[in-house]
Amino acid sequence: MSEVDLNLVARARDHIARTALVDEEGSFTFADLLRASEEVARTLLGDREDLSEDRVAFLVPPGFQYVAVQWGIWRAGGIAVPMAVSHPARELAYVLEDADPVAVIVHSSMRERIPDTQGVAVWSSGALTRAEAGAEVVLSDPLPQVAPSRRAMMLYTSGTTGRPKGVVTTHANIEAQVRSLVGAWGWTKEDHILLVLPLHHVHGIVNVLTCALWSGARCSILPAFVVEETWRWIARGELTLFMAVPTIYARLLTAWEQTAPGEREGWSAGCRRMRLMVSGSAALPVSMLERWRDVSGHTLLERYGMTEIGMALSNPLEGERRPGFVGCPLPEVQVRLVGEDGRLMGAGQPGEIEVRGDTVFAEYWRRPEETVSSFRDGWFRTGDIAVIEDGAYRILGRSSVDIIKTGGYKVSALEIEEVLRTHPAVADCAVVGLPDAEWGERVGAALVLVPGEEVPGDDALRLWLKERLAPYKVPSRLLTLAELPRNAMGKVVKPAVRERFEATNPDAALAL
Repeated sequence: MSEVDLNLVARARDHIARTALVDEEGSFTFADLLRASEEVARTLLGDREDLSEDRVAFLVPPGFQYVAVQWGIWRAGGIAVPMAVSHPARELAYVLEDADPVAVIVHSSMRERIPDTQGVAVWSSGALTRAEAGAEVVLSDPLPQVAPSRRAMMLYTSGTTGRPKGVVTTHANIEAQVRSLVGAWGWTKEDHILLVLPLHHVHGIVNVLTCALWSGARCSILPAFVVEETWRWIARGELTLFMAVPTIYARLLTAWEQTAPGEREGWSAGCRRMRLMVSGSAALPVSMLERWRDVSGHTLLERYGMTEIGMALSNPLEGERRPGFVGCPLPEVQVRLVGEDGRLMGAGQPGEIEVRGDTVFAEYWRRPEETVSSFRDGWFRTGDIAVIEDGAYRILGRSSVDIIKTGGYKVSALEIEEVLRTHPAVADCAVVGLPDAEWGERVGAALVLVPGEEVPGDDALRLWLKERLAPYKVPSRLLTLAELPRNAMGKVVKPAVRERFEATNPDAALAL
């Protein structure tokens, strides 16, 4: 197999003259991407014929340089390890220590954040990607043969339940994830998507960037999410798709509500020209889905996935999208629900989501025991609890952080959060289980209030909640916060919420 048989590269050659990427520096064709990524590959290889799955870490903001570096690592036979541009030096140092790369590629603006590491080459992304514009794309000496079974990428989990782990996927895993989404969501070469997500998570890397490039479509990239700039792009009416997390949609809604009516209409019209808008990576409040539908004309397509499996469940491209549900298994993905004893659960019975298929990752980097324990009979154990109702999956939460065991009952934190968000004084919230000698766990709710509002009286709030929840689901402790602790993808970090309760004098928190 020759190098051009790496399918992502081969498909790029089919779209050679089309625009692939647009960023702050300009517009770039697939030819530009192939030239620049070949330069990266040849520089990394030096006198070697193949990187042979050595790791290459890179700290590059979203844009053309990022993509050229990523592709160059793949074409040289290496494992790409993208690092988060938003992370502090301590977190970057952890990734470098754990991944043990042979080289680091860093953008010139971030060089001081990468320590000099003995024996590890440090390259400038700008220098590596300076290929001559307009030159013919020719392979003089073939680059390494890269089989689909080769390890391709290592993404670090968000670390909400412990130190981040390196999740290793092969080229075959990535291709299976992309093929599944391209088919399910109707990607074509005529599509144009705006990337506003960070590029150290599967959401931005696979769902947006790689699906677009695989399809021959155009991906316009912002170096970071900026509300006003995102709305300007939407208002142009050029985009056909948009994918984001709930916190981004919340900020877009706030800006829409605060702008002048004439500009609002232009923003909404831009949304209506798109064919698809998607939300994921965190639970989407039903109230936000409904408000976004009013503003944009779109019922956001919710889906479910994670770093280890790509996407597994999705609401349909065509057909009913049910608020609060994440749909059905995607093509080529097998999903089942099992109880704590491994028994298959039927419709209406809560169980842990387990996934099997070519989309599932290869291993946790240098953690063989954790890799083995994360599977049951060949099925990956996600740790997420769901229930199937009328044929569609509804996520109840993570078994470790969102399922609260109180007084013999299992309570979904996400269900309580949905109810609390409907209270006029509550802008956002996070519900956690708090250790309790008598009940096992008490239900605690951290609240972010609407500006100008105060915590309702305890009797009034208890009555309000009891009208909407079973008594054992009503939070017994409340804590008000200016904002909820979140990771880079907008997910609330529940352990950090628990720490806020522990750090607060119990008498200072409202006990219901």
